[in-house]
Amino acid sequence: MTDEYPFRRPSRSHQPARAASRIAVSGPHLAQLAGRLTARDRWLARILYEHKVLTAHQIARIGWPSVRAANKRLIQLYRWRVADRFQPFTATGSAPLHYVLDIAGAAILAAEDGLNPRALPWRHHTALGIAHSLHLPHTTGINGLFTTLIARARRPGSPERLTAWWSETRCARHFGDIVRPDAYGRWHDQRTGTTEWFLEYDRGTETLEKLANKLRHYHQLARATGVTTPVLIWLPSAQREAGARTALAAVHRALDEPDLVPVATTSTAAVVPGNDPAAARWLPLAARGGRLPLAHLTRAWPHLPPVSPTSAPDPGPDGSETDLRPASPMPPG
Repeated sequence: MTDEYPFRRPSRSHQPARAASRIAVSGPHLAQLAGRLTARDRWLARILYEHKVLTAHQIARIGWPSVRAANKRLIQLYRWRVADRFQPFTATGSAPLHYVLDIAGAAILAAEDGLNPRALPWRHHTALGIAHSLHLPHTTGINGLFTTLIARARRPGSPERLTAWWSETRCARHFGDIVRPDAYGRWHDQRTGTTEWFLEYDRGTETLEKLANKLRHYHQLARATGVTTPVLIWLPSAQREAGARTALAAVHRALDEPDLVPVATTSTAAVVPGNDPAAARWLPLAARGGRLPLAHLTRAWPHLPPVSPTSAPDPGPDGSETDLRPASPMPPG
């Protein structure tokens, strides 16, 4: 018994898309997957649950040796209903395939964590609904920054490692009564130590005043938790970054304890080509020098205590009886 889903990338010769047969999810099918899914397959399923959607290119960068190898495995995971996919409309060219968690993947993860799949805050139609969401570019943009860090850390002999990556949803669960970061990350470099940060990923859709006022909420969070965590703000253009820095500086100066909210900014056009967050592109708000790499940012804030490469913000109660364990940022093996 199969389901027919016509979500196949158009071929280069522009032939009509062919439907790909998929296996219906059943008890016997889930049992068969126990012997077919690798540790990397399960890790990818957990990443998709945590971060909602990844493009085929992002998946290839973080978990497979080549795009061809990744695509071959993704086709199989799609047929097994571990992952589903869609292709957003673009006015020109062809958008990459986007992958989300599917029914079999969710059931397997729930079983791994000893949970009832029906109790998870996840539904297949909701997962696929991001295909039509105005937030899709925002989500894939954030995920693109973190998958770039993972790909960098996977290079042979790399002294760097992404040791934490929390989604917007997880951040909201733990800090949402005060502030809602777009993500939380922790980057460890064996040569310089560990840097942690909250990310604000700006696409120019809100006023600079609203963006700057978020610093007041981060100030409140630092006071409430007793933990000072830098806030890194990614902006879409150099012009937007310049305007944002003026607005941010005004709000930052007005805080009772500005040192509780270290801030640095960058943009897609900042000095370094590409979107590598680890590169020397971050400009602290009270900068006295040039832009700094991610691993060197703590030099701009000498009052910050050292960060453990394995510790994370105290999450408090997280409803663990009805939600999955967070995904490890780095792939197994």
